[in-house]
Amino acid sequence: MPLPPLDPEAQAHSDRLRQLIHAVIADAGGAIPFSRFMELALYAPGLGYYSAGSTKFGRAGDFVTAPELGSLFAECVAEALAPPLRQVGDRATFVEIGGGSGAFAEAAIRHLAALDAMPACYAILEPSADLRERQRERLRERLPAALNARVEWLDRPLGEDDWSGVLFANEVIDALPTPRFVIRGGEVMEEGVASAADGGFTVVEVPSDALMTAAVRHVERERGEAFPEGYRSELLPQLPYWIQAVMGRMQAGAMLFIDYGYPRREYYARTRDRGTLRAFHRHHVVDDVFARVGLQDITASVDFTALAEAGTGAGFDFAGYCSQAAFLLGNGLEQRLAAQEAIASTETARFALRREVQQLTLPTAMGERFQAMGFERGVPFEAAFLAGDLSFRL
Repeated sequence: MPLPPLDPEAQAHSDRLRQLIHAVIADAGGAIPFSRFMELALYAPGLGYYSAGSTKFGRAGDFVTAPELGSLFAECVAEALAPPLRQVGDRATFVEIGGGSGAFAEAAIRHLAALDAMPACYAILEPSADLRERQRERLRERLPAALNARVEWLDRPLGEDDWSGVLFANEVIDALPTPRFVIRGGEVMEEGVASAADGGFTVVEVPSDALMTAAVRHVERERGEAFPEGYRSELLPQLPYWIQAVMGRMQAGAMLFIDYGYPRREYYARTRDRGTLRAFHRHHVVDDVFARVGLQDITASVDFTALAEAGTGAGFDFAGYCSQAAFLLGNGLEQRLAAQEAIASTETARFALRREVQQLTLPTAMGERFQAMGFERGVPFEAAFLAGDLSFRL
């Protein structure tokens, strides 16, 4: 289906961001790394996709995340994270990275309270001022005052003080500004972005720095062969530093990441030689990531092998890796469905719940495309991944 046309206000917004990026390119001498373009497109203050005020999540937005389908996803995550929270005790903090619309926080907080596992503090690390206000309003309106009083928003990770608890990120790593590389004559080149004559943007290639080159060579060693000529993909050499930044001075607890992606051998398969980069606008997949800048999400799949390396490199023990379907089913999805069906007032409501489960678990929906990975430090978290372990694929 064709993309819907832009209204004049949306077009003007996109034009302002495009002009800003052109100015940044000019100041940089004619080109910027693709990761810098993606950072501006998504997070430029007041203009970037996540920084501006348009609706992003749900049927009225550009894509649907698992928490937007209903509360079952968040309740299962709460079931999985309740044991480490209880073990940490009264001092526990729950850190959610990228709170979206606030739907996950609302459902998770309610269920954690019902499980007698509500932490002393539920902290949301949200870089978007617009989303932060939407989350704040939603939770203030829908949570009991005593629970809402435990919620706070962070301007930066908990980097200065020791803390213990859990860290959770759903569909966050895919939105990290990612560098892209291409192989030319056996050498690693980095993809850059320059201004095009027609007022848009074009791809250029520049020699990569030592960090990117070393990261690409590491992947080649893991694959057991060099990338062929012209192979192009994404790679996040800064992922270990990002993990260490968001965990801060975490002393004990668990980390849980859910996202779409592949283990390394599948991510960098010979047939996936253009990478995984794409954009989303009004529930359309857009191949041109330079189109509708500021009005479309830009995303790349996650290399879960790299995530495993980053988590263990940060001093955590690997807890497990499985599909989203296996994770949810292993953490009470059937029981949560039965409990919600029991209180549903109409058959229509019960049908919606069953439809929600299908979307969360079917291989053709979110069930297999999304995976869950966990890490632990000083508390057991392996039980959350006992169903459908996929760690042998990493």
